[in-house]
Amino acid sequence: MPQWTSTVGAGQLARLLGSRDGRGAVAPAAGGAHVPAYRALADGVRLLVLEGRVPVAARLPAERELAGALSVSRTTVAAAFEALRADGFLESRRGSGSWTAVPAGRPLPGRGLDPLPPEAGGSVIDLGCAALPAPEPWLTRAFQGALEALPPTAMTHGDFPAGLPALRETLADRYTALGVPTMPEQIMVTTGAMGAIAAICRLFAPAGERIAVEHPSYANVLQLMREAGARLVPVPMGEGIGGWDLPAWRRVLTEASPRLAYVMADFQNPTGALADEERRRDLVAAARGAGTVLVVDETMADLALDVAPGERPRPVAAFDHGGAGVITVGSASKAVWAGLRIGWVRAAPEVIRSLVAARARADLGTPVFEQLALCWLLASGGWDEAIEQRRAEIRANRSAVVAALGEHLPTWDFTVPNGGLTLWVRTGGLSGSRIAEAGERLGVRVASGPRFGLDGAFEGYVRIPFIVDTPLATEAATRLATAASMVADGLSVDAPLGHIA
Repeated sequence: MPQWTSTVGAGQLARLLGSRDGRGAVAPAAGGAHVPAYRALADGVRLLVLEGRVPVAARLPAERELAGALSVSRTTVAAAFEALRADGFLESRRGSGSWTAVPAGRPLPGRGLDPLPPEAGGSVIDLGCAALPAPEPWLTRAFQGALEALPPTAMTHGDFPAGLPALRETLADRYTALGVPTMPEQIMVTTGAMGAIAAICRLFAPAGERIAVEHPSYANVLQLMREAGARLVPVPMGEGIGGWDLPAWRRVLTEASPRLAYVMADFQNPTGALADEERRRDLVAAARGAGTVLVVDETMADLALDVAPGERPRPVAAFDHGGAGVITVGSASKAVWAGLRIGWVRAAPEVIRSLVAARARADLGTPVFEQLALCWLLASGGWDEAIEQRRAEIRANRSAVVAALGEHLPTWDFTVPNGGLTLWVRTGGLSGSRIAEAGERLGVRVASGPRFGLDGAFEGYVRIPFIVDTPLATEAATRLATAASMVADGLSVDAPLGHIA
């Protein structure tokens, strides 16, 4: 019986490995240690496994086939496979081939970067998860308000598949105030933005359907769509932080005819890009012409740091004059607190009815008590106070992160966004995946660029969120600088720390 559960073709593996120099190796800096070709290949495969880009128990191509795809000798591939077996990252059996593995005692990798448990915070600086502690006293007050409002709701059945009527009405009123007339019937409350996007994908894009995505894009959404069986079509972002590349979007919409397109117009994760009104109008028109439904993720929309309220672009839905071409997703998790798992969908009434009808096969509904808490925040003015407090905290953290990177990693390149929670950083020609791996050994976690792309793209990037103040930002940058030096010098990330200069 074979030990593998999936396969990776030679061409696919070559593309994944080829994001740097065609073999997955990182070219050492001048004067750095030379890495043998077989070792570079073994390190590349190991890194793909550790990042979850090649699954554990995936059958690898035969040595001769992979050698041809990589334009290297079969001896090189054979030596790399032997090194992987010795390290515990490959298992083989005569007649069954070779498949990926992880050494005993090592946790299985995933494409996402899960937050560390709070008790680990004393030894590791966790920059992998873009989330901040709750803005107090507003969160506590919200749940106190929810407790006071609970008795009448507790006298009901408590089953609200579309969400609490009061919260749906409050959210509809907020959209109307933003210039997007909305009825409560156009709102469905969900369990976070991910619950909303999952429901939309199930309804509109069953397995095999094409979904156009910004490239790079939010890692967790990309993985959700992959696992749903969607065929993702990447569309490159525009230069800098100005938003979308409209000519590229028009080409993809015309040629690929995707069923859905997933975009973040406001402070995109990871780039921080903000699309102006002209781009929003043009993308809505292009999607309408192609018959593509736009799914617009607004989870970062309230985190404008340098944009005055009167200067913010209107929501994308404001340009959807027919009302059926744009589905908007919102959430309290980024703006307020990740533990407040309340999201919502704004769409045409018939779309909401279909989503609600399909919900019986998923989670049935969103917890009532948390909905009451969000309702209190929105109705009392606590939301605006909490958001203003959150913005001030992020601004201070952004200044600290930018200053620390400028001092300790001056060759790294980035454009400071006007809002959001994340900084998209080009790592001076080094592998972001290897820097992330070395950084974790040094006590700092970052998300490497390929997590936010397809087929190994963005190897030369990392994402750094604005979640630490000056002392931690300085220490994190110092550790990342050491990790970058290790990578530049061609040192193995498994070398004893005492050997690191």
